[in-house]
Amino acid sequence: MNVLGIETSCDETSAAVFAAAGGSGRLLSNVVASQVDLHARYGGVVPELASRRHLERLGPVIDQALDDARVALAAIDAIAVTCGPGLVGALAVGVAAAKATALALGRPLIGVNHLEGHVYASLLHHPDLALPALVLLVSGSHTDLILMAGHGRYEVLGATRDDAAGEAFDKAARALGLGYPGGPAIDRAAARGRAGAVQLPRPFPDEHSLDFSFSGLKTAVLRALAKHAPDGGAPDAAWVADAAASFQEALVGVLVEKTVRAARARRTGAVLLGGGVAANSLLRRRMAEAVQPLGIPLHVPPPILCTDNAGMIAAAGAHRLERRERSSLRLGAYAELDLTDPVPETGITA
Repeated sequence: MNVLGIETSCDETSAAVFAAAGGSGRLLSNVVASQVDLHARYGGVVPELASRRHLERLGPVIDQALDDARVALAAIDAIAVTCGPGLVGALAVGVAAAKATALALGRPLIGVNHLEGHVYASLLHHPDLALPALVLLVSGSHTDLILMAGHGRYEVLGATRDDAAGEAFDKAARALGLGYPGGPAIDRAAARGRAGAVQLPRPFPDEHSLDFSFSGLKTAVLRALAKHAPDGGAPDAAWVADAAASFQEALVGVLVEKTVRAARARRTGAVLLGGGVAANSLLRRRMAEAVQPLGIPLHVPPPILCTDNAGMIAAAGAHRLERRERSSLRLGAYAELDLTDPVPETGITA
């Protein structure tokens, strides 16, 4: 079964073809057209501009995905599309294209939760991982610890109370003059700095909670900057590198500590990382070191599958199709959509 995946939840226009076979399969193509150059000048994603760029690019991106996979559109057996959460205007572009394609071809349509897509990014390479698994999803909008009891069965153990990890990276990078997107910029700067050289707090809302809170860490960076450059001038490059390394060390330390704590408490069979922040080099390294003593595997997607892409959406959609789930043509675009809630306009077919 060839599943066409479509992803337009934020600022990446993506299409992919996934060849599904009995609960597993392989990715035949995964085309991603980034909008970083468009939004960098504004220091963040501008929703209206993102929607317009999706309208311009989605058709050619789908054509490229089909060409790369060497699969004709008529050979597509189902269409999976991100329907939420995300920027509603951006989502609407992908959902409309998916519904039109499904209707024209007479093929099944399946709406996919964007967060579930990030879970399945790891399963693309490890389809037979041991369940239950603990998933840390870290992106610009989400920082969630999730227990995956089975396919389509999730329990949220902890979530962000304010700024998500990726949002904190972006805000800290902007304050330090490192540009957008903040995650890669801080990762590069931190390689030249000394972690701990700038004193920053470890943000724990409380000792026992698995929730996250990073707004205080971002504020601490701003205060340290004001102290270092009280006249409002540009800080020297060495101090910026130290601040970036110290910020990254503090944020990653919290993510790793809480993930390990949850894995021990729930006795999970594996730990998965997902989301754009999972591409961070320090997080990948520290998580591997911390999980090893637990005697369970850590599954981290390659960086291209950490950021938003349609390959993960096609894989998640294939698993839902395997369970005979289908979405109606009334499927909409949903700015907010909890991972534990059913996808609207989706049900089990006979």
